[in-house]
Amino acid sequence: MIAFRPGAERGRTRISWLDSQHSFSFGDYFDPDNLGFRSLRVLNEDRVAPGAGFPTHGHRDMEILSYVLEGGLQHKDSSGGGGVIRPGEIQFMRAGKGVSHSEYNASATDPVHFLQIWVVPDQAGLPPTYGQKTFDAEKAARGFALLASGDGQEESIRLHQDVDLSVARLARAEAREYGLRSGRHAFLQVARGAVRANGQAMQAGDAVAVSGEPALALEAQQDAEVLLFDLA
Repeated sequence: MIAFRPGAERGRTRISWLDSQHSFSFGDYFDPDNLGFRSLRVLNEDRVAPGAGFPTHGHRDMEILSYVLEGGLQHKDSSGGGGVIRPGEIQFMRAGKGVSHSEYNASATDPVHFLQIWVVPDQAGLPPTYGQKTFDAEKAARGFALLASGDGQEESIRLHQDVDLSVARLARAEAREYGLRSGRHAFLQVARGAVRANGQAMQAGDAVAVSGEPALALEAQQDAEVLLFDLA
């Protein structure tokens, strides 16, 4: 089964400094048919104006990842974590038993464009944790570079959930395949460019949820960057 989620049908929050598109129900946007997929609860595509951002606010019992496409994102939280994340890096915050944090555009002149990802953990009340790492861009260009996983393999960020998050960068007309083990599910988000996924035409902002398939076959219609979630 492949369920296509067009980017144009996502929910949207637009205010003076923020343009945010929601793959799943979030904030004032509620869609009973899109509450999440497996343990993936939030996938927002955010654009934040120069010098603006999310003031200090709280979270708990959530694994939160940020993936920047353009610009720089400044993070600071009550666990002592903080830094600027830029393209080519992945940032992680475990909210656990409770944490406060802020996220701001690190530039006073240029916008920041990033994906905000929330995964429901397999355990409540964990100690808050922060992490940030650069991923292997060459591996992403050859295959799938692992960003985060439930067991921390390949020096990926370790999540408290059975989910692997990978990134792939494909050149125009390039084909690539990701095999799915029995009982696994996949969620593919196109971050840039355009691909076909098991025959489904997709462009930036589009997504597919995949269940009961042995593999996900990709063919780039133009240079593309995709995030792939392999979920229990």
